[in-house]
Amino acid sequence: MRSREIISYSVGTVMAVAAGIGFSGWYSEHQKVGELEKQMEMVRLQEMRSTVDRSVSKQMEEIANEQREISDEKREEALQQTRVANEMRQRSEIERLNAIEAEMNALASEKKAVEASTIAENERKIAEHQKIQAEMSKRVADTLSYIALGRSLGSISTIQYQAGNDEIANMLSYAAYLYTSRYNGDIFYPAVFQSLMESSRSVSSWSEHTGAIMSLLPMPNSDNKILSVSNYGEILISERQGNDLHVKTLFKDNHYDFRDVHIDKSSNNIYALSRSGHLVTIFSDLKTVKIIPLENALHPMRLHPYGERNLLIIGEQSISVFDMKRNILNTTKQLPFKVTLVERKSSLPLLFDDKGYMHLISGPDKFESKKLPVQGKVTAYCESKNTGVEAFGMSDGTIWLSLKGKFQKLVGHSSRISKMKLNGRRLYSTSYDGKVNLWVTDREKTEPMQLLSNGSWIMYFNFDSTKNTFWLGDIKGNLKAVNISVPLMLAEVKKRIKRNFTKEEWDYFIGQNVPYESLTDIAKKGD
Repeated sequence: MRSREIISYSVGTVMAVAAGIGFSGWYSEHQKVGELEKQMEMVRLQEMRSTVDRSVSKQMEEIANEQREISDEKREEALQQTRVANEMRQRSEIERLNAIEAEMNALASEKKAVEASTIAENERKIAEHQKIQAEMSKRVADTLSYIALGRSLGSISTIQYQAGNDEIANMLSYAAYLYTSRYNGDIFYPAVFQSLMESSRSVSSWSEHTGAIMSLLPMPNSDNKILSVSNYGEILISERQGNDLHVKTLFKDNHYDFRDVHIDKSSNNIYALSRSGHLVTIFSDLKTVKIIPLENALHPMRLHPYGERNLLIIGEQSISVFDMKRNILNTTKQLPFKVTLVERKSSLPLLFDDKGYMHLISGPDKFESKKLPVQGKVTAYCESKNTGVEAFGMSDGTIWLSLKGKFQKLVGHSSRISKMKLNGRRLYSTSYDGKVNLWVTDREKTEPMQLLSNGSWIMYFNFDSTKNTFWLGDIKGNLKAVNISVPLMLAEVKKRIKRNFTKEEWDYFIGQNVPYESLTDIAKKGD
């Protein structure tokens, strides 16, 4: 039993193992079949996908072919457009080149035209310049001719005036002025200016003082009044009315020797300085007089304003301070030098001594000293603040004119220079030789023009407030008023012209080549 069971068991085991092996083989084959089926399915799917891909690829190829055809068409169009554009560019380039050539031709033509225009303009300018030169030469010749004529007529006017032919002298003097002024000549040329002075009767003279006139001042607020003092103790106020002089004597005492006079602008008091050592004060009422002794002031000679209320009184060796408010002498200081002349520079007293020095005074004990820039004894001095010109008048009659340190010697007087004044470019000088000279300082050569000859020593002169007239006083007490204004002289000459030149007079004095003119008509119209 037992062996049967074992055999059964073994057979069962073998069968089980066989069954297991068979199942395992079936299962393996089954898996392989499944795998093959899957592979076949995948192959089928891939085939289907490949079919689809081929279909898509074919479609894409067809699309690409279509696009290529379109691209070819576009490219062909582009090529065509390029060819057209190239043709147009070539045409444009040809047209541009043609335009450039045309422009160059135009520029060349324009250049030729400009050159031709320039040549024509230059020729025109040359012709115009030659015309201007010819006209200028003619004008210069006419100018020189007429200026020379004016000077000649002035000289002839003076001769006729001295001969007593006043009517002809007046007409010649006016004609001399006309031709000189029309052609911008120098009215102050001696022949022209002197003929105007003579024909206008510019010098008026009166004898009112007994002694020598030592100082003159224009009265404030009046063009025709002059204050004068003499070395005979006289103080006069003279008022000019035409050719008449109305004189008022304010003070007269021959014990006094007046050398200078001052008018205080604030009070209108008059202060006259006497060499005797006295200050005579005439108050504004012109009646009240006070005489003040000047102690320790030896031979006082000049007065000079100092501040608002004081006067400096300058003597030969002293300076005193006078209080005009209280009318008293404050202090007197002695100078370390002897004063020979007192003038004014930069509104300050300028003192000249006997050792060749000059001293600019800014106070009683404040002065700046320096050596004289000229040799000799200075007897007169003046300056122009505007031009910087200085003039030194000497005892021998010479004048040294200084501008920026350069000196020019003026010779025209034969004796001591007594007074000088600068008015712009004109220098006026007087001398003991009795002459009044006018010097025009901006000329290349400064020559004297004698305004008048007095016949006796001229001691002092001064301008009136308008500077149209200057007054001079001489050693004999004569007072003269000299009109130096060209417009005023001209107005007076016009008044004296009563007729015109006859044709014969015109041809004789002026010339047949000068067009005839009516002097009376010109005088009425105003030159």
